[in-house]
Amino acid sequence: MKKFLLTIAAIAAITSLRAADSAKPGYKDTPLIPGTKWHIHDSDRPEPRVVTPAKEAGKPPSDAIVLFDGKDLSAWKGSKGEATWKVEDGAITCVPKSGDIATKESFGDMQLHIEFATPVPPHGNSQERGNSGVFLMGQFEFQVLDSYNNPTYADGGASALYGQHPPLVNASLPTGEWQTYDIIFTAPRIKDGKVETPAHVTAFHNGVLVHNHDALIGPTNHRAINKYGTRTNGPIRLQDHGNTTKYRNIWVRPLKAEDAS
Repeated sequence: MKKFLLTIAAIAAITSLRAADSAKPGYKDTPLIPGTKWHIHDSDRPEPRVVTPAKEAGKPPSDAIVLFDGKDLSAWKGSKGEATWKVEDGAITCVPKSGDIATKESFGDMQLHIEFATPVPPHGNSQERGNSGVFLMGQFEFQVLDSYNNPTYADGGASALYGQHPPLVNASLPTGEWQTYDIIFTAPRIKDGKVETPAHVTAFHNGVLVHNHDALIGPTNHRAINKYGTRTNGPIRLQDHGNTTKYRNIWVRPLKAEDAS
C-alpha cells in the first residue's frame, strides 16, 4: 500500500511539473497596456509567428509574395492587358512607349523590396536620365532616376517621394549598377470618406535610410499634388517614362497591424 501511495505521489509530481513546463511564461496581475487588451508581459498574448529569413541578404523571406523571380511577368499586367516589358537575363526591362505595368494583386500596408538599374550609357540630364518610378498603391511615386552625378530638383531625384519629400541623402550608385529600395509603406486610413491618417513611408536606398516615417500629403503628380480618395490599397506600378530601366528581385510582405482581427 505504501509503495502504491508513493507511486501515485510520483505520478502527481511529474504531472505537476509537466503542467508547469507547458504553462506560458508571463503575468496576468500587471497593468493593462494603454490602447490594448493585454497586460504588461501578458502570458496570453500571442507570440510572433515564425518567419524564416533568406540565407542571402535581399532575397525574399519565407512569408514574402514574390512578384518577379527573374522568369516571367505572371504577377503583372499592362495598361492595356498583358504586360509587354521584356524579361531577359533575370530582369524586367522597360519597353519605352509600351505603357506602365502593375501587379495584378493590390496591397496596402507592406514591406517592398525592389532592385533597379538605369540604362548604360547614360542619356540626357536631370529628369531625362533613367527616369522611371515605383508607384505604391498605384498612386504614390517612389522615384527611380539615375542620380549619380546628375543634378535635378530635390524632390525628383532617386528615392524621392516625388514632388513632396526629397530623400535625406543621395545614396545613388554609379550608372548601370544594381541598386536596392527597401520600402515600408503604411496605407492611408480613411473613415467616412475622410483621411484619418495619411500614408507614411520609411525607406532605405542601398541600405541607407532616406525616409523616416514621412507623411504623404496626397497622391503624387508632376507639378501638382492630388487629393486623397477613398482607396486604402492598390497595385504596385512600374512606370514607363521612355527609358530602358531594368528591375529584378521584386517581393512584398503585406503587413497586418498587431492584434488586428
